[in-house]
Amino acid sequence: MKAASISFLLLCATIATPLEAQHAHSRAADSSHMIGAADAAMSGPMSAAAMKHLELSPPRAATHADTVRAWEVVRQLRTVLTKYADTAAATADGYKMFAPQLKGQHVYHFTNYKNAFLEALRYDPEKPTSILYVRGPDGSLKLIGAMYTAPKRMRAGRLDGRVPLSIAGWHKHVKWCLPPRSEKDRWLERRDGMAVFGPESPIATKAECEDAGGNFYPSLFGWMIHANVFAGDDLGAIFSHEH
Repeated sequence: MKAASISFLLLCATIATPLEAQHAHSRAADSSHMIGAADAAMSGPMSAAAMKHLELSPPRAATHADTVRAWEVVRQLRTVLTKYADTAAATADGYKMFAPQLKGQHVYHFTNYKNAFLEALRYDPEKPTSILYVRGPDGSLKLIGAMYTAPKRMRAGRLDGRVPLSIAGWHKHVKWCLPPRSEKDRWLERRDGMAVFGPESPIATKAECEDAGGNFYPSLFGWMIHANVFAGDDLGAIFSHEH
């Protein structure tokens, strides 16, 4: 499986009680292969199979006001995220690098699980769920932006209130077929050259998943948005759902 970096604990962004959050932490500890699988599927051009597992926020007609507001968001995020140019600053603020032993990650996420949970209650540009870095030519990690999350049931109007939907696409990872927790060794299983489980699997229905001996999840994570505010000056690239 391709190395990647979104943590299953982002599920906490959709959880309502501390008890459920504890259960989510327990499930995450048993699901190491699922951690980052979503991001792996979104690194570069997406396959037809991966697109089956992606739900995008509803598009809206672009307006000049939306463009102005989007640039205001970018300027704000660039200001508040600059302090994380050094990964030590992110670590000091409670962000933990996902899978540091995996050196070939396309995008490195430093995730703050407390922020992921609080995103269900508020939107704070200064406290994103994850800080995003890429490996530079000299081997150092270069800040490119952040990822913000929202509850899976949040309506489009509220998502638009955070970042205009005509400019920025929020996304959710949906219709996943996963191996039973007791059969984690099946994560790499393939049939006819295709992954059986995870975001690269062509399986996208409960019936197909059960036939494969898996467990079907209509929606695993909440809404997510990448704000690659240091990756250039094109709004489409800054807010692309692909890395």
